[in-house]
Amino acid sequence: MYSKIDVVKGGGFIIPKIYVDRHELSVDKNALQNLNGYKSKVFWFTGLSGAGKSTVANALAKELYNIGRRSYVLDGDNLRLGINADLGFSEQDRIENQRRVFHIARMMVDAGMITLVATISPFQEERDMARSHFQTDEFIEVFLDIPLEICEARDPRGLYLKARAGEIKNFTGIGRPYEKPKNPEVIVSDHEMPVDDIVKKLMLFID
Repeated sequence: MYSKIDVVKGGGFIIPKIYVDRHELSVDKNALQNLNGYKSKVFWFTGLSGAGKSTVANALAKELYNIGRRSYVLDGDNLRLGINADLGFSEQDRIENQRRVFHIARMMVDAGMITLVATISPFQEERDMARSHFQTDEFIEVFLDIPLEICEARDPRGLYLKARAGEIKNFTGIGRPYEKPKNPEVIVSDHEMPVDDIVKKLMLFID
């Protein structure tokens, strides 16, 4: 039983660190990538609710499947039904939500998977923190730069209507800001661009 805990602060995260050492595994990321015959990486989809993050991630997963590449979609809503079900939408809970997401994504990349993260992740600091846990060529930030009025017009689940009515507090884009990415690898600003064309752009990052 360890009695002393360090607290590591950085990037808005407070992480208790028990004195343990990383256990090195014989079958590591490089071994799994060699077995697969391709590199694992993460596509980090960010944008307002209704921008199409999950739709594009799902379409990319289908294309990767068609060419024999293993992938998995980490959808923000789906994660809140499971691993993040205990979290609300307070500032602290949102930060913890993102911390869990990028650590899961990191483990999946280490397991040799092409990982597709679809989450609003509204703040630059959170996305930078996520990026810092990957090698330079492993993190592809995809910004779906779709205007609020378009996302609100789509509103497939009626979330914007509820936010406007005050039923949802701190909804990103209405009661909460969204910080546009500074240097994403991919920007999609044409809301009429066919999903297949977006996928073609993303496939250029597949080795």
